[in-house]
Amino acid sequence: MKIALDAMGGDFAPQAAVAGAVLAAQRLAGKAQVVLIGDEAAVRPLLLAHGPEAESLALVPSTQVIDMGEHPAKAFQHKPDSSIAIGYRLLQSGEVDAFCSAGNTGAMLVGAMFTVKPVAGVLRPAIANFVPKLDGGTGIMLDVGANADCKPEMLEQFGELGSLYAQYVLGIERPKVGLMSLGEEEGKGTAITQAAFQLLKINPHIHFIGNLEGRDLFNDRADVIVCDGYVGNVMLKLAESMHEILVSHQLHDEFFERVNYERVGGSPILGINDNALIGHGRSTPLAICNMLVQGYQMAHAGIVDQIKNTFKS
Repeated sequence: MKIALDAMGGDFAPQAAVAGAVLAAQRLAGKAQVVLIGDEAAVRPLLLAHGPEAESLALVPSTQVIDMGEHPAKAFQHKPDSSIAIGYRLLQSGEVDAFCSAGNTGAMLVGAMFTVKPVAGVLRPAIANFVPKLDGGTGIMLDVGANADCKPEMLEQFGELGSLYAQYVLGIERPKVGLMSLGEEEGKGTAITQAAFQLLKINPHIHFIGNLEGRDLFNDRADVIVCDGYVGNVMLKLAESMHEILVSHQLHDEFFERVNYERVGGSPILGINDNALIGHGRSTPLAICNMLVQGYQMAHAGIVDQIKNTFKS
C-alpha cells in the first residue's frame, strides 16, 4: 500500500511535511510506504538530513505549488504540475491508495470533484471531522466546510456517509445518527433541517435518533453528527479554540487535548471515488504523521468500496 503526501502543502512546508512523513513511515513500517510529492530541490536535502529514517520514503517530483491564497479552480487548472494535481493523478491511476495534503483546501476539493470524481449517486461530497466523546469514544461530524448551503437530500446523504465511516473505520457496530438543530423536537429547526429530518427518519441504511442540540456535540447521544458546512465549520473552530485557550493559560485537560488538530491529523473527503484527506494549514509534523496514518486506515478499511456499494443499491 502507498500513501501520498503533498510535501509542499501547509504553512510550514516542506520541513513539517517531510518530518511528519518520516514519523509516519516509522509507524506504518511493514504496512504502507509514504510517497512524497514536491519540489525535488527543496525536499531531497531534507530527506538526506533525516538519514536512514527517511530511506523508505519515495519522492515524486513536482515543479509547481498551489499557494494558500490562490483561486482553487483556476490554480488547479493552470498548474497541472503542482503537487496537488500530481497527487490526484496518482490517486486516479491507482498508483497510490490515499492522498493527503495540508495545502489549499479549495484546490483539494476541486481536485476531488474533477479528478477522482464523486461516487455515482452522491450529490455532494462532504468534509468530515472527528469529535471526542465524554465516554472515551470518537464520533464523526459532517459537513465541516465543503458545502455551506445544503439541500435536505444532501444532509440525508451526509448521514449515510458518516454512518459508513463510523462503522467501517471507527469500528462502531451500529452508529447512531443525529441531526444538529436548535431543539430536540421533530418540528424544530429551519425548513431545510425539518425536511432533512423526514428523510433521515425513513432512511433504511442508518440508525437515526432525531435532532441534536449544540450541547450534544461531546456526549454519547449520537456517533454521527449531521450538519451543513457552515454550522459544522463554526462548531469545529469553536471546539478547537477551547483547546487553544487552555494551552494559552498553561492548563492541561486530557479531554480537550483530543480536540487538538495535531492529534486529529486530517479531515477525510467522503463521497468521492478514492481516499483523500485535508490537513490543517498549520499542520505540524505530528499532525502530518497522524493524517498519513488515517489515510492508511481509510484505505485498509475499504471505506470507498462500502460507500459505492451503498449508493449503488
